[in-house]
Amino acid sequence: MSGVRTETFMVDHVVIGVPDLDDAAATLLVRHGLIAAPGGRHPLFGTANRIVPLGTNYLELVAVDDADAAASNPFGTWVAEMADDRAAWGWALRTTDIEATAARLGLDVTPGERVRADGVRLSWRLAGVPAEQGDYGRPFFIQWDDGTPLPGAADVPHPAGPTSLAELRVSGDGLEAWLGGTVPQVVVGVGLGGVDALTLTTGTGDITITRPL
Repeated sequence: MSGVRTETFMVDHVVIGVPDLDDAAATLLVRHGLIAAPGGRHPLFGTANRIVPLGTNYLELVAVDDADAAASNPFGTWVAEMADDRAAWGWALRTTDIEATAARLGLDVTPGERVRADGVRLSWRLAGVPAEQGDYGRPFFIQWDDGTPLPGAADVPHPAGPTSLAELRVSGDGLEAWLGGTVPQVVVGVGLGGVDALTLTTGTGDITITRPL
């Protein structure tokens, strides 16, 4: 029906750019009892990742693994800036209709994919990656292709026990118009822009993570 809004959003993941994936994974394990499982490479972006599954969402540790490719790609450049603490952590919202979201905000939709360590191929479509829009405070949007297993749903036995996202604190100019409404788990406040802090509920209590990691 014309005029009916088809978009709904939920937090998909938080993007945490780091200098070294193994070091960052060790930090999360020692400090918080969280396992960052092997992810995969993004050849077009010059980056690689590790995943901290949280059920319906996840934390994505990302590092540059091909400096030349990263330098020529907006996402790779953003990851390099995050790793040097020169840019805010990012956040992605899962949308039910990325074409409608892109049309509402005047964005292009681009495909992406990576292959997990076990050989499983993941594919998705993105819109509004902050490095391409010049505003690191805004979330970007993702829609996973049919049949793609959600990274957050991976069965990872965190030493901290069952872990889920309780709250994502964010800031940035024009967020209300960008989001078009409220999003579960997201609290918009005053800050530097982007992800200011995230709170996880674990089997041993709540923990709060802020940048730098």
